[in-house]
Amino acid sequence: MNDTRYRRGGAGFLIKIACRNIRRNMRRTALCVAAVGVAVFFIIVIQSLMGGMTGGIEKVVRVFDTGHISAVSADYEAEKEYMPVQYPVGNGRAYSGLAAEIKAIPGVKAVFPRISAYATLQDSTVKHAMLWGIDVEGETAVNNFNMTTRGDGLLEGRYPAADSNECAIGSVLAAKTGLRPGDRIPLKTVSAQFSDKMWNPVITGVFEFDYMKFDDSVILVDFGRLRRLLVLGDAAQQIFVFAEKETRSRAIAAEMKLLLGEGDVVRDWQDNYFVALMRQSMAVFYLVEAVFLIVASFLIVNTMVMIVHERIKEIGMMGSLGMTRSEIVRVFFFESVFLSVLGSLAGVIPGGVLTFAGSLFPLDFNALTGGGFKEFPASGALFLEFGPGVLAMGFFSGVIIASICTLFPSLKSAFVEPVEALRR
Repeated sequence: MNDTRYRRGGAGFLIKIACRNIRRNMRRTALCVAAVGVAVFFIIVIQSLMGGMTGGIEKVVRVFDTGHISAVSADYEAEKEYMPVQYPVGNGRAYSGLAAEIKAIPGVKAVFPRISAYATLQDSTVKHAMLWGIDVEGETAVNNFNMTTRGDGLLEGRYPAADSNECAIGSVLAAKTGLRPGDRIPLKTVSAQFSDKMWNPVITGVFEFDYMKFDDSVILVDFGRLRRLLVLGDAAQQIFVFAEKETRSRAIAAEMKLLLGEGDVVRDWQDNYFVALMRQSMAVFYLVEAVFLIVASFLIVNTMVMIVHERIKEIGMMGSLGMTRSEIVRVFFFESVFLSVLGSLAGVIPGGVLTFAGSLFPLDFNALTGGGFKEFPASGALFLEFGPGVLAMGFFSGVIIASICTLFPSLKSAFVEPVEALRR
């Protein structure tokens, strides 16, 4: 290769040289690709794990505690730890009329009434439970009550029929009381008129939502039957709204506030304490990820410094043949980009396979946390987040970090005098 021929070559010719350098020493290439691949693999896994943890908690909160938007009366909000039933939402207006007006808001997918009330169990070793009145057919069509199986959560039997003296109980509660489908569960609750109501529903099914708070203490009943028992008339204690797109929830909440007026409290699911807590705590996870990225960068830099140092004589020869310093740096830059792309692909493929498997077969969240978080809104299973966004972020992070990290040793080596480089 003479000097004239080289100088007539542009970026394409430099890329050709870079590709030949990659093929010439496969051991060196494999070492660099492995360094980048390991870094990218762990970036994808960490990001997927963080996304899965946050997403899982948010799903539990939306399904059980808030919907996308929830509405209760201001009086109920002030005393919500007692679950009072004497304060219906909408100042006692009929639920059917309220639901029709809310459904007319653009972006609303479904509107459901709910009731939560304390109950005292008779003739049982367990003395207290929570009555949870819902539209069973409607809610099971919209929500997955069990996040692990992504189903309705029913273990055995069936859910109670509409307007019937039936109920379903959680698996943990069933184990504690020894009750099974077909048994009756005598209980007492307090109505909206502050009168004691005795009830003896038959158990038609046992559910497992994989959410300890509900599996341990909830008796699920039909909303219509519980509303009559508690003398709520045509009203509802709570209204839960589910949006077509969760990003529309704040806009829908704003319209619901105008619709319901000052006497009611409307909350968006993102205002939930646990959702806010998790999003704030994500800063710690991102800090851990940043530390890992720094460590990975040092690994890549160290690998490239070693590779470039081994090629000092080659750099000297390139300079003696007439290549300028900028051209030498560009050759190394093109080479590093190709290596970083290969390394990123080597990390994305196993990282994608692992996260895809983790999105189908969950980790045991109770084992990871040690269990015991009864009030914490988390499913017993942790699914990893899998999607093109996670894989793309890992891929481009590897390419950018590796390419930038290669520039430093390349620039240093390019300024070594050709004669000095050939002597080494």
